[in-house]
Amino acid sequence: MSVEQEQAATGIKGLDDVLAGGLARNRVFLVEGSPGTGKTTIALQFLLQGAAAGESVLYITLSETEHELRDSAASHGWSLDGLQIYELVPPESLLDDEQQQSLLYSSDLELGETTRRIFDAFERVKPARVVLDSLSEIRLLAQSSLRYRRQVLALKHFFARQQATVLMLDDLTAEQHDKTVHSVAHGVIRLEELAPDYGAERRRLRVIKYRGRRFRGGFHDFQIETGGVAVFPRLVSAEHRRSYEREVLTSPTAGLNALLGGGIDRGSSVLILGPAGTGKSLLSLTFVANAIARGERAAMFAFDEELGLLIKRAKGLGLDLQAMIDQDLLVLEQVDAAELTPGEFSERVRRCVEVHGARTVVVDSLNGYQAAMPGENALVLHIHELLQYLNRQGATTFLTVAQHGLVGDMRSPVDVTYLADTVILLRYFEAAGQVRRAVSVVKKRTGAHENTIREYQIGSRGIILGEPLTNFQGVLRGVPILVGDATALLGIDD
Repeated sequence: MSVEQEQAATGIKGLDDVLAGGLARNRVFLVEGSPGTGKTTIALQFLLQGAAAGESVLYITLSETEHELRDSAASHGWSLDGLQIYELVPPESLLDDEQQQSLLYSSDLELGETTRRIFDAFERVKPARVVLDSLSEIRLLAQSSLRYRRQVLALKHFFARQQATVLMLDDLTAEQHDKTVHSVAHGVIRLEELAPDYGAERRRLRVIKYRGRRFRGGFHDFQIETGGVAVFPRLVSAEHRRSYEREVLTSPTAGLNALLGGGIDRGSSVLILGPAGTGKSLLSLTFVANAIARGERAAMFAFDEELGLLIKRAKGLGLDLQAMIDQDLLVLEQVDAAELTPGEFSERVRRCVEVHGARTVVVDSLNGYQAAMPGENALVLHIHELLQYLNRQGATTFLTVAQHGLVGDMRSPVDVTYLADTVILLRYFEAAGQVRRAVSVVKKRTGAHENTIREYQIGSRGIILGEPLTNFQGVLRGVPILVGDATALLGIDD
């Protein structure tokens, strides 16, 4: 039997990717998480996938009613007509005061009766896939860890003899988390929900254990959407390699090409640093327009700026972004850092590269991306994997970072200069009674570059660079000293 035939697909593409194909058939798996993390939704998708493949499926519920399950499914647009649902409620005789036993604990009777009814329901349906929701009820009836473990083992051996793939759900409502089922189950999936100080809740999952299978480790973001659970597997750049020709991509500005030592190498990453208003977004857009002029596609993710304003500003520089979008040459997406998880953002970038065919990608800005991340260390790791992935796909990446301050000592919210192949530094400086802008390249891994500082202007003709500011010292400090004449400045005649 092939490996594919031995897997029971969950029906959730991203989760099957994390699980290296799905769940091993005829095994017992545990899905655990606090209430509201999505256990029932994942379980229903697992059963619906089996029903769609012509398998007999059974949902045994001890905690939710059948009516509640059907309402949950309806909220996703699903019909449960192909599922067998067995709602297990305590026997009426055990709820009757006159029938209560005095010599035996009622929990002993309830536990045995519950187990017998689970077995009877299975024998009637003979399912290939089973969901048992939830183990918390059985734990309460067992009252001790020993009895609980024996009961879970009895369920496991019964299902194993019947050749069924089983999902056991656990809502972790016990005061002390019991690891009993972890050692019994073939695999364990943990679901978590995080509540940030601002913005929507974040959900993530982790495969804690999967016997005999090399699964994708670590945390993976996921969302519960209308239509089910969407899992965004953690991006591993080493898994994505593609051959391409490393060529030099020039810009339409001769001065910028000279500053960059000829241009930007395909498949490299460029970091554009500078304070607010220096033109970081517009500089990256000139490379986008140049890529589209070469017949390529591009993608831009705007964290900070409203798209309508960005399109209007670009049009003032002669860049018609709307026309590029209408011609399916540019994907321009607004990103809400308060709503989007890092995993979903990586998935969007991958889709633009692998489906849309984007060869130039702009992330504007890293400050907004940082707001979506739980911490600086996680941001650096995410950026590292994302840049490595894009580089290996032959996509040229532009990242912008807004530094704190306007002149003098500039500070970045996070230092990722060592990750980028090329670093372009934009600065304000004062000269001749005016606030001016200067640009320099401080790093380029893939070749030589000009070590000078040039003034630049942003106008209706785009970005115009002047000659190197050789007559000034201290331009990067913001208040330069004139050591010659000022004729090198743009707009000043001899």
